[in-house]
Amino acid sequence: MSEEKCRVYLDGREIGTVADGKEFAAEIRSNRRKGLISGEINVAYIKSINEVHINADKGRVRKPYIIVEDGQSKLTPDIMEKLKAGEIDFNFLVRRGIIEYLDAEEEENILAAMDPSEITKKTTHLEADPASFFGLTVNNSVFPEFNSMGRHPIAWNFMKQAQGLYTTNFNSRYDARAFLLYYPQVPIVNSVTYRTLNMKRHANGQNFVVALSTYYGYNMQDAVVLNKAAVDRGLGRSVFYRSYMDEERRYPGGQQDSFKLPPPTIEGYKGEHAYSKLGEDGIVEPELEVNEGEVIIGKVSPPRFLEEQTSFGVGEERSRDNSVTLRSGETGAVDSVMFSETTGATRIIKVRIRSIKVPEVGDKFASRQSQKGVTALIVPQEDMPYTKEGIVPDLLLNPIGLPNRMTYGHILEMLGAKAASLDGKTVDGTPFSRHGKEVIDDYAGTLEKYGFEKFGDEVFYDGRTGKKFSATLFNGVVYYHRLWHMVSLKLQVRSRGPVQILTRQPTEGKPRKGGLKFGEMERDALVGHGASLLIKERMLDQSDKAPVWICKTCGDIGYYDYIKNTPVCPTCGGNKLEEVEISYAFKLLLDELKSMHILARLRLKSD
Repeated sequence: MSEEKCRVYLDGREIGTVADGKEFAAEIRSNRRKGLISGEINVAYIKSINEVHINADKGRVRKPYIIVEDGQSKLTPDIMEKLKAGEIDFNFLVRRGIIEYLDAEEEENILAAMDPSEITKKTTHLEADPASFFGLTVNNSVFPEFNSMGRHPIAWNFMKQAQGLYTTNFNSRYDARAFLLYYPQVPIVNSVTYRTLNMKRHANGQNFVVALSTYYGYNMQDAVVLNKAAVDRGLGRSVFYRSYMDEERRYPGGQQDSFKLPPPTIEGYKGEHAYSKLGEDGIVEPELEVNEGEVIIGKVSPPRFLEEQTSFGVGEERSRDNSVTLRSGETGAVDSVMFSETTGATRIIKVRIRSIKVPEVGDKFASRQSQKGVTALIVPQEDMPYTKEGIVPDLLLNPIGLPNRMTYGHILEMLGAKAASLDGKTVDGTPFSRHGKEVIDDYAGTLEKYGFEKFGDEVFYDGRTGKKFSATLFNGVVYYHRLWHMVSLKLQVRSRGPVQILTRQPTEGKPRKGGLKFGEMERDALVGHGASLLIKERMLDQSDKAPVWICKTCGDIGYYDYIKNTPVCPTCGGNKLEEVEISYAFKLLLDELKSMHILARLRLKSD
């Protein structure tokens, strides 16, 4: 093949060459618009490497564009009128070559205009809708075009983490964990996508009355201050469900598990108090309050080994307790219990635990504009700022947070929702639907009509002193999410607890009653402060301190012979050993080196 010719690839496989790749790609597009070839085929000419890529495989994400020819959109006003009247449908436009679907690779060959007014002679396509290059999540947001680009992915993550009505049949489901908001509301400012997909059926937030104000230093940076009366009325209140599941497994030799109340003679019996909530069948009863460590599903399993010798030399099978207990740090009420069977007639039991989560200090809230905040203080209503009409904000947000994060959309939402609340209706905040000045003028007119300052500022009074603030405060309504990052699910405390078998260091993680990790960076911080005794306490005394005997002659690790009542070195056979406290992980390292035929000798300093 000649190097000057353009290579052609179909679904990644080379199928031949052409003389002019750009003309070849244009011809394929022309035939696609005429209906001579399938509309699902996409073609792209890559000039930098002189290749044509034709894609016809499954699974490509494609997006509709309006075709522009000779500086004119092919979607004329007459066609739009027919579309609105229902005389034609969207597929008719695709078949007639008015709209075409492009994949990511072909999008590199086009010049698309956002608006008909931006069309030039070089324009090839027009966006079907300016918001169409956003996904579902960001299209459910409002005024995203007024925010900093870097805040968008953060806002999307917050919307995914929001608690709400995630499904309408939650009572029939046994999800591993689920969060359900008690009083989800429809946002006052919403978008076309929100209304089209009927997302109000799965609302995931509430409309908060928000004022931009500091509060005695409690809401610095990310922190927010909540109104206690609003919390008591149900603001942000949710329920947390966690499901536990177990089954009667079958083992080789005809043995199997059994759901029942474990007898006291069983191996691993946890004590009478742990089984106090179980019924006669070994399963917890619904609506009982349970605490961490209490058994909710009683299960007895056969021994791990077929036969265990007793002290009299008689073979005996001792069953072991394999019950399911409530996770560490969790409490709640038994919401429901479900019995079922698999296709192999194996019994399955699922228990769903319900716990009410009232907002508390440390819980996380976020708006759709990526303005997250951790609750720093919950203030009685009488101590909160208030307006002359007696309006008390639900949430106080630090005003520095808006210019810092460049979330101008947050201000627009506050203004728009305030105006809409006075009018008693919802307003539209669809991305790119209106220009900023139009939006502000519209909202300002509504506020002035009801006697408010046009930019949303109001006179506030200090709830503690009753004195009027010297400056007016900007306040409005914002749709806030309560995120599933809650302090009650993250709180972790340990004094003594289990250790790992291999390293003898404390276990890691809340479910295993583990300790908090003290890593290299934390150690370096203490080294910088010169806190040597604190380092020793954290890294040795409170971790894996192990006394070992070290031979003064050869430097190897020995042991203490309790029969002869003397320490012994297995390497040189000497008895001159000294007991030294070292980290067990260090001893493990020495053992690992020995497995590689490396003998590390320890030299002891004399006193």
